[in-house]
Amino acid sequence: MERSEQKQAYTWALEDLFPTDEAWFAAFRQAKTFLPAVEALKGHLGESGESLLRSLRLGDEINLSIGALAEYAARRGDEDTRVAKYQDMLAQLTALMVQLNTAASYETNEILDIPEETLEGFYAACPELELYRRALEQIRRRKAHILSPAEETLLAGAGELSDNPDNIFSMLNDADMTFPDAVDSEGKPHPLTHGSFIPLMYSTDRALRKSAFEQLYGVYGQFRNTSAAILSAQMKQLLFFSRARKYSSPLAAALDSTEVPEEVYRNLISAVRSNLPKLHRYTALRKKLLGVEELHFYDLYTPIVGDVEMNIPFEQAKEITLEALKPMGEAYLKVLREGYERRWIDVYENTGKRSGAYSAGARPHPYVLLNYHNTLNDVFTLIHEMGHSLHSWFSNANQPTVYSDYVIFVAEVASTCNEALLMQYLLGKTTDRRERAYLINYFLEQFRTTLYRQTMFAEFELELSAMAQRGEGLTAEALCALYRKLNEDYFGSEIVVDDQIALEWARIPHFYYNFYVYQYATGYAAAIALSTRILNEGEQAVKDYIGFLSGGSSADPISLLRGAGVDMATPQPVNQALELFDRLLDEMEALMQ
Repeated sequence: MERSEQKQAYTWALEDLFPTDEAWFAAFRQAKTFLPAVEALKGHLGESGESLLRSLRLGDEINLSIGALAEYAARRGDEDTRVAKYQDMLAQLTALMVQLNTAASYETNEILDIPEETLEGFYAACPELELYRRALEQIRRRKAHILSPAEETLLAGAGELSDNPDNIFSMLNDADMTFPDAVDSEGKPHPLTHGSFIPLMYSTDRALRKSAFEQLYGVYGQFRNTSAAILSAQMKQLLFFSRARKYSSPLAAALDSTEVPEEVYRNLISAVRSNLPKLHRYTALRKKLLGVEELHFYDLYTPIVGDVEMNIPFEQAKEITLEALKPMGEAYLKVLREGYERRWIDVYENTGKRSGAYSAGARPHPYVLLNYHNTLNDVFTLIHEMGHSLHSWFSNANQPTVYSDYVIFVAEVASTCNEALLMQYLLGKTTDRRERAYLINYFLEQFRTTLYRQTMFAEFELELSAMAQRGEGLTAEALCALYRKLNEDYFGSEIVVDDQIALEWARIPHFYYNFYVYQYATGYAAAIALSTRILNEGEQAVKDYIGFLSGGSSADPISLLRGAGVDMATPQPVNQALELFDRLLDEMEALMQ
């Protein structure tokens, strides 16, 4: 389907950002006037509280303006990645952002140069500056990683280069790659795209699954060296910037920006590694229930409970999510309904559209990209992305601009908490033994794909970074060997580690997000704890949780989560979640006997 054929009701309302492209260009020209305003404040931040306040408020104004411009250009570009106009708009905006960052590169050094007693005097003389105390403390605590003004200017100028690996990957993956049709057991062809691949993996036709798996990775195999070069460039640019800022590693640099201790990342891998026998048990159970002599990776997604078909149109999916989230209270549901009624969501796949799904936390409201195919998985994707969107909405509504963005460590908590509430709703609603087994299988799959698989991704990314630090070549052969070994470790001896799965790293966009994926796993563990508390404790738990959603970055993420009732500084949430996984395995075995 071409973009022009989509019904407006199922497309996002980008006119809420800018009514036309011409309006965007007018706002873009206006944004260029920020440059002289930024330059005019150079050398004056340490003069008075009023001067410092003017600079901080200007930064807020710039962030709001550039944010709206970026959202519109990026969302339009994602509607059809083949359209060069929006790629050009985004390129022009990126160039302006680099100019602004370069012009403002003096700010951090001037803030660091203000003596502590002078800064306290600024707060006393200019009470409005108190709003920015935490933001200023965040800058000053990283003093050891701030360079000289000349060096900061150079790094700011190089910022555009750091986005290139992600941009190149996106063009190769979303715009240039096409796949041969998959063929089912009767010889019938099925279109194979990024959006249709996982639905095909859910098929009960094993020949179709195998064909889709081999055709998709056959194409990735043709580009394996290019893909490795792109991912190598990503690892090297992260290493360059971390060393330039005097961090011990790219991981330390990435986590410091979100105030997350490195131990949280390493403890996650350690805790999941210690629980791998549970995943091996699940793999063996899947092999047994599918009744296959050999279990392959194209057998991992298809339901192990037959005769339960769930075809869920989008309108029905919206109603299901509204029912599932009733424990969150009317204030939450009101915003969710608004999102559905005011076209926050771009629903269906079209030619050239960006693959996958995401939520973009824009103003006046967030935007969600889906590629909806009427599966149960799509319903979970919908409620997941709307969890992100409502997190953004509550943060924007309750925090000043400077604290309205939440850090990526907590980004996956709200989305996966919604998923957990949906699963509990579905399990509580069914009275059919086979349907219950089907849902438990789906729940087990959430653990496999989110807690186990994302931790495997995190371990892969950590080892890639270590290889780059050691100066080892990140060749296609090296990446495939590493990825294959991790799959062997995680999934155990009951599965055939197909040659094609060693190429899976080449299709994962999150490896370009700078140590992002581990937060899916930690977020899932936190979500299990939070959803359990919401269901068991009711109003007070919901109040605490809404407080967390409304917190933005007004406190460090560990503290925000503690306020909601979960302590991610310990491995306890991960271990407790995997204890639930073990109990679900017990129930599945009993149901299927």
